Amino acid sequence: MPRRTRIAALTMASLLLTGALAACGGGTDDPPPDPGAATPVAATTAPATADQKAGPGPALPPLPAALTGQKLDWYRCPAPEKARGSDAKPPGSGWQCATLRAPLDYTAPAGETIGIALIRSKAEGPADRIGSLLFNFGGPGGSGVATLPGAADLFEALHERYDLVGFDPRGVAESAGVVCRDSKQTEQSLRIDSTPDTPAEEKIFLDDSRAFGAGCLKRSGRVLPYVGTTSAARDLDLMRQVLGDRELHYFGFSYGTELGGVYAHLFPSKVGRLVLDAVVDPTAGYTAHSRNQALGFQRALDNYFKSRGIGARSGTARVVKLLDRLDQEPLPTSMGRTLTQGLALTGIIAPLYGEDTWPLLTDALEAAENGDGSALLRLADSYNDRDGQGSYSTAHHAQRAISCADAKGRVGADEVRSRLLADFRKVSPVFGPYLAWDLAGWCADWPVPGAYETPEVAAPGAAPVLVVGGKGDPATPYEGAERMVGELGEGVGVLLTFEGEGHGAYTTGNRCITRVVDAYFLRGTVPESGKSCS
Repeated sequence: MPRRTRIAALTMASLLLTGALAACGGGTDDPPPDPGAATPVAATTAPATADQKAGPGPALPPLPAALTGQKLDWYRCPAPEKARGSDAKPPGSGWQCATLRAPLDYTAPAGETIGIALIRSKAEGPADRIGSLLFNFGGPGGSGVATLPGAADLFEALHERYDLVGFDPRGVAESAGVVCRDSKQTEQSLRIDSTPDTPAEEKIFLDDSRAFGAGCLKRSGRVLPYVGTTSAARDLDLMRQVLGDRELHYFGFSYGTELGGVYAHLFPSKVGRLVLDAVVDPTAGYTAHSRNQALGFQRALDNYFKSRGIGARSGTARVVKLLDRLDQEPLPTSMGRTLTQGLALTGIIAPLYGEDTWPLLTDALEAAENGDGSALLRLADSYNDRDGQGSYSTAHHAQRAISCADAKGRVGADEVRSRLLADFRKVSPVFGPYLAWDLAGWCADWPVPGAYETPEVAAPGAAPVLVVGGKGDPATPYEGAERMVGELGEGVGVLLTFEGEGHGAYTTGNRCITRVVDAYFLRGTVPESGKSCS
């Protein structure tokens, strides 16, 4: 279970019902350019650069005209197997792909470059076209190239006046995607006890975390120092220029809200219409972020049980009992693999992302309690991006690389044991122990230092930014939206509250949320801060 989120904006229902999201297709019949164009070209590994530091800091050298004036070569998209595995399928006509060249290191913009994969569908009403609308669906590590075509129906009204543009952030999938291990190693890792109870289990857990980082350095060391959020925000501004937009119009979900906030801080005068939905708390550091998630997922589990007429305390005790049982003896499944405690926890997390998938959790829990772990394992496989051939995507690799490139304030096993574990367990008996231990393993001995304690998102002078927070959001609790509004600054952050369940408000189809967000994007109508939709 990742510490942040998976493809945050899409509900688990859409992921489970459609399987691997459709990829891109359409455009011309021309073949794609040399695939090596979207791979790292730097020959050396460097320490974390000043570019990764949040905040404007010292002025960076200007970008060469060869980058700001580049012309994109749009072509027919192949299926993005790096993001979705062998199950990926093209979606049909109307989509084109291209590769943007960006500096590997923004402190040396005339040096090595990196390929940033883009996908677009042109505005359906070109006479009323506003410009490009860029999307980031979270993670970090989510592929916009793979995700946007399958999600486009959600943005039909916006598509009338905007080119819908998705991208793979640096270090993700086709944008010099970070790779740390193969699928066999991933399968083995997912079976390691992620809440160790003995010194032997703890050693195995920590050794695996270190091995993951070593694998990232060996396979992707050239790009690891340059995949942080601040570099990705600078990529956004280069995209804006190359796409021909005076200002950036942007829709960010989950981790995409952090990316959008950092962009607003770095380029306040270039902020156009920005919406941040399912907001990562910009004041939460390495430890606080995990604690927030423990709180959010426990709230969602409590609400799930209440919706079924079951007390939250008794329902939680039931889940803890099941997980304790699995810690001692995994369950058989119809897939020929067993359901471990860790995989069961992931299977429980998955349907909590949206209220429409809660019935899947009901069926899976009942089956597991009756000795069949198949349904929970299928949920875990979907969440872990395991395709029909048993291969895993590299989204988790990118997620970890980006998170660790950003994060200072790392903690070790001793601090988890002595200080954090009891507190996290109190916040959530179900999710707290995992998320506490994950702190010790996530960036253990990571080969790149973290860039900041918390991202800087203050954007004085920027145009109003619409910040959408859901009261029942499991992965990014509502308080994060309130804090983002405060950090953006007076007159910039505008709060819109969703009184409902799910990770991401706009994608629930709530008419009130849709009406307010669409009016902002299409007509520039800024609601009064504090407006609520139920």
